[in-house]
Amino acid sequence: MKTKLRIFKIVATHLSFTKAAEQLFISQPAVSKAIRNLEDEYRTTLFLRKRNSIALTSEGKAFLVYTNKILEIHDEMEQRFLHQKEQFPDIINFGVSTTLANYIIPKVIAKFRVQFPKTNFNITSGNSDDITTLILNQELNFGITEGKNTNRKLHFTQFIKDEIVLVTHATNNAFKKGSINMETLQEIPMVVREMGSGTREIVFEYLSRNNIKKLNTVVTLNSTEAIKNYLFHSDNYAFISINAITDELMNNKLKIINVKDLTIDRWFYFVSRTGFQSDLMRFFENYILNTYNF
Repeated sequence: MKTKLRIFKIVATHLSFTKAAEQLFISQPAVSKAIRNLEDEYRTTLFLRKRNSIALTSEGKAFLVYTNKILEIHDEMEQRFLHQKEQFPDIINFGVSTTLANYIIPKVIAKFRVQFPKTNFNITSGNSDDITTLILNQELNFGITEGKNTNRKLHFTQFIKDEIVLVTHATNNAFKKGSINMETLQEIPMVVREMGSGTREIVFEYLSRNNIKKLNTVVTLNSTEAIKNYLFHSDNYAFISINAITDELMNNKLKIINVKDLTIDRWFYFVSRTGFQSDLMRFFENYILNTYNF
């Protein structure tokens, strides 16, 4: 039953038998058969089937609510008893915002697997909005994001502190003193992250506090790596996490430009649905905080 419910949930998420089959690595007929079995078992129609698309029926929407509750309870049972026996699932799924996924979490996972080599990880990365949406939709149980929001359906716990700094190519000598003021900041050509990015949100929040409503944005890119690669070939500027540029600073590829009277600090947060309980999640959070040197 658990397998069929998971198949139903993924089909309902994508509204596509084909995409569900691809995600599950099974055939489309197998997906269709699982859905038919559920419809026969519960004597209802879960999906309206059209020529090129499907949609949830009203019964299907109600069925999805129960499916989410059942799968969440089942996951909690597995995590509770697996943890009690000092074991872990074969695979741990969680979400991570982009900066963390690229520069921090890989080091954490590598160290974790030295101690627990039988545990594999399936990590979903995206901007902070992407990860919190997946958690709210119960497609992920927990994650780590850049910053937090005010949604009461989400619970946030502080992870580590980060600083966002203004950087440019190391050969850019426009400001020989390595420092600029707020007025100049509004004039220089800036590369910024996309809407929904936690980094973008916190940067503009701090700028707003300092009465800066707009930057001279010339390029918008959807990852820190893309921004860094752009900066290697231009004399533009960008706000980037200090954790993301350690190697570039050491290898003299990028440099920090100080902005007078502006310091942008933020926290990375563990995030889960409000009320979600998981011994595995708590153990994993404590493991990261207690064993990784930040």
